[in-house]
Amino acid sequence: MDVPRHKRVILKLSGEALAGSKGYGIDPEVVYSIAVQIKEVVQLGVEVAIVVGGGNIWRGVAGSAKGMDRATADYMGMLATVINSLALQDALTKQNVDTRVQTAIEMREVAEPYIRRRAIRHLEKGRVVIFAAGTGNPYFSTDTTAALRAAEIEADVILMAKRVDGVYDSDPLKNADAKKFHKLSYIDLLNRGLGVMDSTATSLCMDNRIPLVVFNLNESGNIKKAVMGEEVGTYVGGDIIGASTTG
Repeated sequence: MDVPRHKRVILKLSGEALAGSKGYGIDPEVVYSIAVQIKEVVQLGVEVAIVVGGGNIWRGVAGSAKGMDRATADYMGMLATVINSLALQDALTKQNVDTRVQTAIEMREVAEPYIRRRAIRHLEKGRVVIFAAGTGNPYFSTDTTAALRAAEIEADVILMAKRVDGVYDSDPLKNADAKKFHKLSYIDLLNRGLGVMDSTATSLCMDNRIPLVVFNLNESGNIKKAVMGEEVGTYVGGDIIGASTTG
């Protein structure tokens, strides 16, 4: 049996990924599909932690843009991530994958509080850990949460699950001539403003030498491919000198 390249990973899921084609809310079929892919990776012995966004329910920035207090809007977004995390936990449990949700905002009736050493212990025991409620602070995105938690648990890589199969120089859903990047450095990501993750999260990854793999979640088996180290999507790391593109 092939040995996975990455032993401990952070899987970053957008809230929109859980909505599927509906665009809003949670699509049970999509969540089931994601759970099946995660189970496949867990069975390889890979330690999996997950950070999920809340954009399918609420986006704090959007609320703030319409006049709502930014901190209040962001806290609402954190609660949306908890809803998504519980839905994903339920789907994983039904796949017989032992799962724990840890929240940055204490709500003991529904989840554990985030405790770094406890999270690592869960991972070592083969449990999937879902980090909910962002960092617990407004003004920070779930991208930053993924970078922060990856550094804290010493993850080998962050797997950025997207709707497209990598990083492009423009939106491939709108521009048929968009060019895909095969490999990128963190500096390329920042300088080109490619929007894979916000600048705070990118800087955290760069400072802590945490590589990223950006790939299409909708293609079944891609999570496993990324974990195995196969060429999938776009690789972003500090060991890259100069961006390389494909047609």
